[in-house]
Amino acid sequence: MKHWKFSPSISTVAAIALAALATPLMIQVSPAHETRETHPAFSYAGGTEAVPENCSGQLEVSQDAMVFRCAQNAVAIPLADITLMQYRPDVSHQVQKLNLRWKVEVKPVEGSNRKNENRYFTIVYAANGTPHAVVLEVKPLDMRPYLAEIEMKSGRRIQVMGYPPYGY
Repeated sequence: MKHWKFSPSISTVAAIALAALATPLMIQVSPAHETRETHPAFSYAGGTEAVPENCSGQLEVSQDAMVFRCAQNAVAIPLADITLMQYRPDVSHQVQKLNLRWKVEVKPVEGSNRKNENRYFTIVYAANGTPHAVVLEVKPLDMRPYLAEIEMKSGRRIQVMGYPPYGY
């Protein structure tokens, strides 16, 4: 049996060094890695608040509240007042039965080939003893990082319909 001794030539060492130096130059920042401030992932789909329909903005989560900010309005929801959170392809019957005074009604998705994909983040909360709801439209990839953060800070579970942990 013959044992091969590896002795790199100068050209091999030079090629490896050049590749190591050039690799950082080839890495580009993807738009998918934009910060939350520059990427308006949420839009107001409906609810009991006086926010214009489809108002796009950001959801900020602090230790005490969730704040949805869009160009026209901001809605602050104290975490202690939240009674229900859901992320589903629609607004559930449980929420519809609450007989809320909707200022903006959530319109069903027509003609979409992704009808079973989660898209609506519904937050039900009580303000001054009156039930309120905010329904935000958000894509699954944009919602994913928020799920654990919201649950951790609020101490409440988000009911997520059919969430596949992998495959997006």
